[in-house]
Amino acid sequence: MIENQSDNIDNKDQDVSKHDNDSKESESVDNQIDETNNSSLEAKEDINSEDLKNTITNNDARLEQLEKEHETLKSQYVRIAADFDNFRKRQSRDQDDLKVQLVSKALTAILPIVDNFERARQQLKPESEEAQALHRSYQGLYKQLVEVLKQQGVAPMRVVGQQFDPSLHEAVLKEPSEEHNEDFIIEELQRGYHLDGKVLRHALVKVSMGPGKQNSQELIEKDTVEEDIDSKSIDSEET
Repeated sequence: MIENQSDNIDNKDQDVSKHDNDSKESESVDNQIDETNNSSLEAKEDINSEDLKNTITNNDARLEQLEKEHETLKSQYVRIAADFDNFRKRQSRDQDDLKVQLVSKALTAILPIVDNFERARQQLKPESEEAQALHRSYQGLYKQLVEVLKQQGVAPMRVVGQQFDPSLHEAVLKEPSEEHNEDFIIEELQRGYHLDGKVLRHALVKVSMGPGKQNSQELIEKDTVEEDIDSKSIDSEET
């Protein structure tokens, strides 16, 4: 009986020992699984970290590319807007120039009529009542015409006593003058006009040569005569 108890004790010890071994083996397996899981997690973390870096790098590159494209499109837009604004201004300026040309052409065609009215006013001296009535009638038309020209921006030049300016005046005659210095206008032969500050028609004028000077035509004739005399003298000497 004692032997049986001893065997039972031994068997229990063996069971305990076996259980401990099983526990150790199970713990070892669990440790291996944990290590494997940890390794997998670390590997996954490394992969995720690498993917994140690549994603950030790609996003940065894409952002830089988009910024360059944005700057390019912005520059194109600014250039196109500037070109369009210049085109609009040029079109407006061309239209204004064309309008001025057309108006100038029309008004220039009317100016000879104004000249005729002014000549008639200076030359005609009506004496009879009927002639005076006719004179007042066309003078009224003349005033209306002048008023229309004034409304269009036309203004007459005042040139007598002014210094000759080729941008405003056209010299038709030159003669000596005791009252005016050289290159000053003595007489207005045909009135000049401005249109909004620009020359519509140059004034035809007579210009002073200054006191004690001969007429330019006389000088030319004198020079011609002297040249003829000199040439004749030379011919006679040669013969």
